[in-house]
Amino acid sequence: MKYWRYLGILSSLGTIVLWLVLNFNNPYNSASLSNDVLIRTGVFLLAPAFVAVIGSIFRKRFTMLVAFFWSLPLSIYLAMTPSIFKLFIVTSLCYLLSGILMKCNATPINKRIR
Repeated sequence: MKYWRYLGILSSLGTIVLWLVLNFNNPYNSASLSNDVLIRTGVFLLAPAFVAVIGSIFRKRFTMLVAFFWSLPLSIYLAMTPSIFKLFIVTSLCYLLSGILMKCNATPINKRIR
């Protein structure tokens, strides 16, 4: 079963969509968007999403865990807001779950085909 791959890719795509809504169509903020906000949210939410996609495609468990720990601080902060952006913590936890499931589905060393 390779459901962990789909979980990693779908959670990354969900993060990208939520990031777009947060920055360009935020119903809770009518102020103009500054470059500082784009950079900070991009570094802590968008970049880990791209790392998670790469980790899912190339089956790298370590990159999924890096994406989880990288996105965790801002995801926890956004989880405390009364809005749809609470879903950032769900996507971040899906990175962790995908990384764990990669480990569980790994083939033992002595059964690998050379």
